[in-house]
Amino acid sequence: MENDAAIFDLTAEELRKRGCLVKEYPESALEENAVEESLIFHMARDSRSVRKLQTYENEGRLVVNSPRGIQNCTRESMTRLLLANHVPHPKSLIVPTDINPLPLLREAGMQRCWIKRGDFHAVCREDVAYVRDREEAPDILRGYALRGIKQAVINEHLRGDLVKFYGVLGTRFFHWFYPLPAHHSKFGLEQINGTAKGFPFAPEKLRSLCNRTARILNTQVYGGDCIVSPEGLVDIIDFNDWPSFAPCRKEAARYIAKRIYTLISTSCETQHPIVR
Repeated sequence: MENDAAIFDLTAEELRKRGCLVKEYPESALEENAVEESLIFHMARDSRSVRKLQTYENEGRLVVNSPRGIQNCTRESMTRLLLANHVPHPKSLIVPTDINPLPLLREAGMQRCWIKRGDFHAVCREDVAYVRDREEAPDILRGYALRGIKQAVINEHLRGDLVKFYGVLGTRFFHWFYPLPAHHSKFGLEQINGTAKGFPFAPEKLRSLCNRTARILNTQVYGGDCIVSPEGLVDIIDFNDWPSFAPCRKEAARYIAKRIYTLISTSCETQHPIVR
């Protein structure tokens, strides 16, 4: 939450430097129908807030990131969209959590894999599980079912270098790095692929792939993870709407503000609000 607040506050300050009038609201203002402005940017994730923002967007208001983009970045929706649009992505299955997945895993030839809740982002360690042997998969799915999670995404485990990235659509900003040397970790899962070996890849091609993915998912401000194979092939394994940009926050805020300002200028010349 502190990291999210930091990038949000820096972006708001950058917009003020550009002469924008910035009005900040608590997220509760959405439920209270207290937000009257026609131009909104936000970092909301709560499902009720996202639904309200969708109502605003349907009314013709400019909302960044689009609530449709937020929904598209949930695991099941993201997986379907990436595969349908031929974005390089691990072999994947989308399954109900109340089934035995072993026949499907055997048919797909998956042994090592990742099982992820399908309905949302990973908010705790239990939302993503690394499976060294597919015989472990039924127990993991049962655990999800007991938590009320109805769908899961199973991704084949890919060997290679784990690379994290951040970008802002419509700008030249793009930042990538290896998470382990930077001591950047979420739930410690970066240890699975180990220290990067430095397999060669083309950063500009990665940037182009990530921007194409952002357009597919309708996400202006984004981050995510990919795997670079020993042959230099890149697969997107995760894509997030508006992450914290912790390793590159100050630079990112300038470009996020620039993108929002451009969208505002294109849309209309009225107030420039913020929902928090």
